[in-house]
Amino acid sequence: MSYAFPKLHNAMWPGLVGKEEGTDHPPISLDRMLELTANAEVDGQKFEGIDYFLFHPHTDPDATDDELKAIADKIASHNLTVGSLVAPVWPGTVGGPAMGTDEERANFVLAVKKACRIAKVFNDHGVRQYGAIRIDSASGPEDWAADPAANTAKIAETFREAGKVAADHGERLVAEGEICWGGMHSWKDMLDLLEATDMPETVGFQADQAHTYLYLLGYNAEEHALLTDGYSPEEFDAAYTTMTDKLRPWTWDFHVAQNDGTVHGTGSHDKTGRHCQADDPNGKLDITATAGYWLKDAQARGIQHICWDGCMFPNDVLENPETWNTILAAMMKVRDAHGWN
Repeated sequence: MSYAFPKLHNAMWPGLVGKEEGTDHPPISLDRMLELTANAEVDGQKFEGIDYFLFHPHTDPDATDDELKAIADKIASHNLTVGSLVAPVWPGTVGGPAMGTDEERANFVLAVKKACRIAKVFNDHGVRQYGAIRIDSASGPEDWAADPAANTAKIAETFREAGKVAADHGERLVAEGEICWGGMHSWKDMLDLLEATDMPETVGFQADQAHTYLYLLGYNAEEHALLTDGYSPEEFDAAYTTMTDKLRPWTWDFHVAQNDGTVHGTGSHDKTGRHCQADDPNGKLDITATAGYWLKDAQARGIQHICWDGCMFPNDVLENPETWNTILAAMMKVRDAHGWN
């Protein structure tokens, strides 16, 4: 049976994250990322939308309404919609560490405010009808570890301030757990932070299949590992069930991805889960099966789309049309298995 939901989106930020001018992997323009996305097709199915990073060179976070409407027109011209938006919360963009100084934390909230303004322009235009705004702590695990309790409390306070801004704009924030973000670097620390933030209607979780696989292995938090090397299928199922039962109720945004169990970083981006191609022979995940743990009751949580995250793929991989057809096929299998009308 074919389903209409969740809609199938591609992320634009793999053209930016880990990319640097003057290297073998320069940034890939928004125009080119849209073209690559729109050209993908499997058995008549195409990508239906994009998720979008709100920073240079794809977008000026202070772009005028007219400039943003022109971007919306461009996206719509490819028969694509916009789903979730990534707020520029990191130092060097608009924001700063969520556990930093008063000024840095104010900049974090400002980044969310700018993202909410852009979201409204896209919403009013009509190119965006669903999705959340992605954040993280913009802080490193080592800095966080200097005083875990105090730093988690500080991040939670910052998230609450950002959450108030989002709620005023009718938006929800989703914190993407990755091993490179302090206070979010293990499944248990992520859960503790969400509970400390205590805005269950406004601040939730964005689950990425690649990053959450490393949660199981306890990278950067061995005490929270749920699996050890050589695990059996039964042990994997038990561990994955434990993690998803805890985080799924908070999950409002979902990234389909593959991971080979290693960490990777390029450019200025710190080490995080290595996103593999959907058909990578070293991939550790059954993408379709493990997506089901996260997508159980997805409709009730307001999820209307899923997005592929291919962060830090080499440019030649991103420029290969077959990469996107393979990804699209993997996402179609996820929807066929777990979708709804």
